[in-house]
Amino acid sequence: MSIKIIQERLNFYRCRSQQEEENALREITQEVALAALSRTDFFKKAAFQGGTCLRIFYSLDRFSEDLDFILKKPDMNFQLEPYLKPLAAELNDYGYRMEIIDRSKTEQAVKKCFLKDDSLGKILSLQHLKGAANQKKIKIKLEVDANPPLGSNFENKFLDFPFAFAVTAQDAPSLFAGKSHALLCREYGKARDWYDFIWYVSRRIVVNFTFLSNALNQIGPWAGQNIQVDNAWYHKEMEKKIISIDWEKMKKELLQFLKPEALDTLKIWSQEFFLDRLRKLC
Repeated sequence: MSIKIIQERLNFYRCRSQQEEENALREITQEVALAALSRTDFFKKAAFQGGTCLRIFYSLDRFSEDLDFILKKPDMNFQLEPYLKPLAAELNDYGYRMEIIDRSKTEQAVKKCFLKDDSLGKILSLQHLKGAANQKKIKIKLEVDANPPLGSNFENKFLDFPFAFAVTAQDAPSLFAGKSHALLCREYGKARDWYDFIWYVSRRIVVNFTFLSNALNQIGPWAGQNIQVDNAWYHKEMEKKIISIDWEKMKKELLQFLKPEALDTLKIWSQEFFLDRLRKLC
């Protein structure tokens, strides 16, 4: 294996700016990391979730930063450490000199590590990230929730780069439930979450209410209240959240994650637009 396959993959993106090239390099690195994990027993225990999962396996048209996973069954004894050496070895085979820092703490449910590399850009032929001033480190946070809410459903997904391999991922309704939990419970909303909300609605994906109910009962302002989410409850609480948002501020936060052709969609972002999207949900 060599750097050649990474260069060919980067050329495929046809990047038109520094930001696009940076996003492409990060995404390529994410896929190589997933491939590395597939060579271990990681996906027998864990499943891919979050925005990067949506981007890579469900064709979401925005870039994402982190690699997020949940265990299929809660296990507070789960450790990331056994997977870090094979992860680093795989990345090194493709020209990375990856620094992997384990930030997991035994008493915390979310296990995390950080992947950092500042060498790849020096050996690739880059069109936009040229010169020392633009040589940013590739940084990816990898997180595993070792004590996830119950009720998620999973499916096998497949990638062809850097070789053909399988990944266990949350199914779309469970991903939507996780995204809904973030939208409802985060004190400060993220524009990326609302962009994803539009994506789910446009594809008529339903929310896994069982998973969402368990998530709400575990973490957030409804923790311990045994909320059983249904359509009526969901629409009422989401409407409150939409009305509370500063939509002009949200639009500015999203610019770096979108390709130029997708920027026009931000022009219609408003309270009225999102309330209309909400009404389209069953």
